[in-house]
Amino acid sequence: MDDTSSVSGTEHELCDEQFDPEVVATAEVYRGAVWSVCEDHVLYGGREIVRQYLDHPGAVAIVAIDDEERVLLIQQYRHPIRSRDWELPAGLLDVVGEDPMGAARRELAEEADLVAEAWEPLVSAYTTPGSNSEIVHLYLATGLSATPEAFDREDEEADIRPAWIPLSEAADGVLAGRLRNGILAIGVLAAERRLRVRGRRPSGA
Repeated sequence: MDDTSSVSGTEHELCDEQFDPEVVATAEVYRGAVWSVCEDHVLYGGREIVRQYLDHPGAVAIVAIDDEERVLLIQQYRHPIRSRDWELPAGLLDVVGEDPMGAARRELAEEADLVAEAWEPLVSAYTTPGSNSEIVHLYLATGLSATPEAFDREDEEADIRPAWIPLSEAADGVLAGRLRNGILAIGVLAAERRLRVRGRRPSGA
């Protein structure tokens, strides 16, 4: 029998499984301004294995949708990929004591000069679990309006280019391979699915 048969169908809900093998040694190989590289020695499968990974504080991203069912995308330079890719407004969980929803509100204001009346969790996703611990919490934001004042931005953020794109067109761009940012892809497709299931316009419309 195929191994997948035990988790398919209506009797079992497919879900990631928490697993915590014994870590016999750990070290910080490199400490950066935002994240560090760690090396763990792990007992797994009856032997010791060594794994290095990026220890990441986590992040938030916002799918901001206006009354015309357009999604806000921002274009920003990303040095590791040498590209100005299209993204969702997003930011790190780097403020002590701030919860993800609070961080999402702050990032929407700081990156897009917007506030939202309605907020709801959309989905959470690990970005690259084979190499780092980053988890991104995505939120759907509707009922949008401008902040009283625009935020000052510097470095790459000073060069941000915003665009309001019909949600369906953004989803088409993801599936056609023109928009390749992973968090954008997850957020746009999840938002389109949620709104389609509802069969109506966003709650803030």
